[in-house]
Parts: sequence; C-alpha cells; structure tokens
Amino acid sequence: MTLPPILAALRKHKAGVLLIALQVALTLAIVCNAIFIIGQRVQRIHRPTGLQEDNLFMVTQSWVGAPTGDDQAATDKLDSMLRTDVAALRNLPDVESAVAINTMPLTNSTWSGGIGMKPDQEHSTAQAAYYFGDEQMLPTLGLRLIAGRNFTSAEIQHRAFRGTNEPVLVIITKALADKLFPDGNAVGKVIYVDGGKKPSTVVGVVERMQVPSVQSWANYFTWYSVLIPARLDAGFARYAIRAKPGRLQAAMREAPKALFAVDPMRVLDEGATYEDSSVHSFADIRANAYRADRGMAVLMGVICLILLCVTGAGIVGLTSFWVGQRHKQIGVRRALGARKIDILRYFQLENLMIAGVGAAVGVALAVGLNLLLMHFYEMDRMPVLYVLLGLVVVLALGQAAVFAPARRAANVPPVVATRSV
Repeated sequence: MTLPPILAALRKHKAGVLLIALQVALTLAIVCNAIFIIGQRVQRIHRPTGLQEDNLFMVTQSWVGAPTGDDQAATDKLDSMLRTDVAALRNLPDVESAVAINTMPLTNSTWSGGIGMKPDQEHSTAQAAYYFGDEQMLPTLGLRLIAGRNFTSAEIQHRAFRGTNEPVLVIITKALADKLFPDGNAVGKVIYVDGGKKPSTVVGVVERMQVPSVQSWANYFTWYSVLIPARLDAGFARYAIRAKPGRLQAAMREAPKALFAVDPMRVLDEGATYEDSSVHSFADIRANAYRADRGMAVLMGVICLILLCVTGAGIVGLTSFWVGQRHKQIGVRRALGARKIDILRYFQLENLMIAGVGAAVGVALAVGLNLLLMHFYEMDRMPVLYVLLGLVVVLALGQAAVFAPARRAANVPPVVATRSV
C-alpha cells in the first residue's frame, strides 16, 4: 500500500480533514494543560503539613464579657482563663495533649512577618508564618524535631494579642533554616523577627510545618514557619487537641462540655456544619482547605472527558461517512486481491495522518496556552512529559475511534464492485 491513494482521497475531502485536524489540535492543547492542572492540584491536595494529622482536632471559641484591653490586668485575666481552659482539656480521659495556639496549617488564618539576620534589617531575608504556643505545641501537633530541643515550661511567656512580637527563643522549620543558614547548623544562631532590634535564638528545628494559608500569595514561603513560646491573650482562643488513638470522636464530643463546665459564658457552636462549627477534626480542615483544588481537578477532568468523547465521535462519524461513500471503491480493491487487513490498515493510516497533522499543531497550541496561563494566572511551566502524554492519548483515541468503521469497511465483500455492472 502506498501513500498516493490516501493523499488523493484526502484532497477530495478537504473540509472534513481540516475539521478533524483542528478538533484534534484543540483537544490536544486543552487536554495537555488540563492534565497538568489536575496533576498540580492533586499534588497540592496530598502534600504533607508536617503534622501527625490522625486524632488531631481544633476548637475555636470566644468568651462573653471577657476583658478587651491590652493593659497588664486585662492580659493577666485573659491568660488565666486561657490556662484554665487548657488544663480542663488536658484532663479529659480521651485527650492525650492540648495546646492554646493562634492558628494551624490549612486554616487560612495566617499571621506572618519578615525574618532578618541583623537588627532593623530594612528588607527581610525571608517571610515566615508564626505559630504561638507552649511546650505542648510540638507533641500535640506531632511535629518531628530534627535538631536542638523543645521549649521548656519555664520559657513560655504570655502577652496581649496586639503586643510586640519579640521572642527570646524560637523553633524554625528545616526549610527556613536552610534559607537563613545555608552554610551551617541553625541551632544556637540568632534571627530578628519583624525587623526588630532584639535577637531571637534558634533552639530547635522541626522537619516540616506548612503555613496556614493555601492561597497562591503564600506559595513562595509555604514551608517557612516559626514557632514562638508564648500564649496570646485575647477575647477568643483556638485549642489544638490530640485525642488518644481511636478516641477522636469521643474527645470531640467531650471537649465542648469541658469548656462550658469551666465557664458557660462563651460562644462555641459545636453542632453546626463544618463552615460554622467551632469543633472540627484536622481531616475536615484539610478537606475544606483544598475544596477549591478538588473542584478544579474534577472540572478539568470533566472537560478532558467531554473533549475526548467529542473528538472520538467526530472521527467515528467522519470515517463512517467516508466508508459509506467508498463502498464500491473498497469492493474493487477487495476484488483485486486486497485483504481485510489491508483495508483496515488503509483507514487506520489515513486517520493517523490526519490526527498526526492535528497533533503537530496541537503541540504548538499547548505550549502557547501554557505560556498564556503562566503570564496571566501564575501557572508553572508545563513539563514536556505532559505534552507527550497528551500526544499519546489523542493519537491512541484516534486509532481506537477509527477501528470500528474501518472494520466495517474491511468486511465489504468483493461482490459490491460488480453490482452496478
């Protein structure tokens, strides 16, 4: 079999050939970028926070009639209420540990600032998220200490929520340590928080702790976190609580009761849906944080499926039309000795040529679309692997779509050539 007959046949059906080639090109361009977006979203959804997420939950509450000032008396009163709550939570039979904390990873409630290497540094060396808590913060969150030590109870301070952030000691993540001290050990070194004048000594390094925000603005410092040994005193509080293995649901039921037993003058809606609830597991926090990413991945998947189905249906329809037009031609070929496999290969090769031209154009369109997404939506550059994967998928789809009508063509009997004689 030679190419000239195929080319001659394609020239007679220029409109159909052009339509299918353009459809393949657009499908390839969109599918490549859609698969890339899906891959990125799935990677984001499954990236580790650095916490031991099993058996972990968070309680958010506000006191009614609590002091509102930043004076020492108000701060001391709020701190006493905070410590009483934490003690009540730690004494629950289903609770392993608990800590008052300003925020947690994936909650999208971020307190961040610049980290400098010298006093009054005008431009910070790195941006980092701040986590405030006591000596139970590491065990409660399940953070892995890889260098240095944890805070001691004697080192924990307390201050007003709007007070000056000048910690004496800090624990930082490994990613931040590598950024600030690329040539050596960070333990024992000093940093300056929020461009301040007072040094903060690094006493420990944890393997990983993600910042609270999952929004794009926080992408450049996702793993830069600073743990500060301080309780923040305000009219509201968050408590991170680790339940004993297998006792998560029981601990989540008992925690609100324990808090109300200590002080009923508080707002804590433990019976609402997740969006309004003040008691929720970390699994729910993760699911809510990446809800938009899951939605985007599903949407891109549906778009890919629809495009592939439409393209496949177009190839089937056009090939079936051509087979119907060429019945006599196929019968003549069969009468002249062409085998069924020869007819099948003819249509497979013809479709491969059309899809190949469309795929070549589609590769250029895929790269161009990715460049546009990079410019307007801060997307990453799409690796060549995704283009190759899309190319294979589209060509395989074309060959699969043409198989059924090509097989019908191969079954045309030689007698068709003599019916009009």
